[in-house]
Amino acid sequence: MGGLARRCALSPSLCAARSVGRRLGEAASARRARHAPIPCGACRVRLFDAAARRFAFALDPERAHQLSIRALKTAKSRRTRQPADPRLAAIVAGLPFPNPVGLAAGYDKNAEVPHALAGLGFGFGFVEVGTITPRAQPGNAKPRVFRLPRDRAVINRLGFNNEGHEAALKRLRAERHGDIVGVNIGVNADSTDRVGDYVAGIRAFYDTASYFTANVSSPNTPRLRELQERETLERLLEKILAARDDAAASHGKRVPVFLKIAPDLDERGLDAIAAAFNAEPADGLIISNTTITRENLRDRRHAKETGGLSGRPLFERSTVALAKMRVRLGPHVPIIGVGGVDSAESAAEKMRAGADLVQLYTGLVYHGPGLVRRIVGGLSAMCERENLTNLAAIRDAHVDEWAARRIGG
Repeated sequence: MGGLARRCALSPSLCAARSVGRRLGEAASARRARHAPIPCGACRVRLFDAAARRFAFALDPERAHQLSIRALKTAKSRRTRQPADPRLAAIVAGLPFPNPVGLAAGYDKNAEVPHALAGLGFGFGFVEVGTITPRAQPGNAKPRVFRLPRDRAVINRLGFNNEGHEAALKRLRAERHGDIVGVNIGVNADSTDRVGDYVAGIRAFYDTASYFTANVSSPNTPRLRELQERETLERLLEKILAARDDAAASHGKRVPVFLKIAPDLDERGLDAIAAAFNAEPADGLIISNTTITRENLRDRRHAKETGGLSGRPLFERSTVALAKMRVRLGPHVPIIGVGGVDSAESAAEKMRAGADLVQLYTGLVYHGPGLVRRIVGGLSAMCERENLTNLAAIRDAHVDEWAARRIGG
């Protein structure tokens, strides 16, 4: 995801990307100088995003990702905030979100740059770090990340590679700016007490997390998705929420807990999630994680790689699951929609299907860091066009239509 470093390209490699982008822009301008006006600022951003993407795509996906993190570390002191549109603001699970567009877990696995992402003008309303496990672990063998450009998708089988609680906690405690930063918690691959791993995450990050996400749905940790079975999930939620309540009493604040589920559940699976959630009500759901399905992919080079598929092909499946859970749980449960968000319209459609907020990640790989501001700007334009006093008014407008669809088309 090297494109995230658009305005922070300070390493030699990313400086090279900036130079490439500048030369491409200059050459294009020279060719068109007699026939077209000077490109607007937004056009220049798009040109650079395209150049940065070509540079990043020349690199191994994990190498590009590492370079972007490195660049953001260098630039994180230069915080700037974009003017907020009050029509996009929302109170969800008791938290004040300046806009509904967040960064999904998976990019900043070790909580290295959450405040840079929130404060460098990218446009995010919130950022989620992780997944973080109690102990450091390397994840699965490489190669383990594959781009599918024709589908605007990515397959990964990373396997919760991260530096563990201690390293992430140290970083989060060292830098606080009032940004909404969620902490996504998970289990070690060799854990003998998976419930205990989640409880340890609640206890470790309670004084730093704006909210928690219990990740029970990654396809890249063996048997993790078994935690979505009704009785198992009820026991897990009971222990997690008890740990949260104990920490709330000692810290004097209540931190919301979200549950992140898979998009590959059938109707019975969704019923089981809803039943467990009603029995042990967390503060909200995140729908969804990546999918193990490979429906209608055009990019065949990596389509058979194992792992979770994210990006544009996930949009319909995840949105159907979202709407079906909204119908099952009713209008008051906060839901964050994830999967295939890469435009203002796709973000809005997630909300029409029942989401209060949305998250994205893979879209940035293909559209560059300017994507978030374009989405936020597009949502503001929608409010203006439709005379909305608050974007939340569109929520559930299409929920029945989406919920009536069969999962998987």
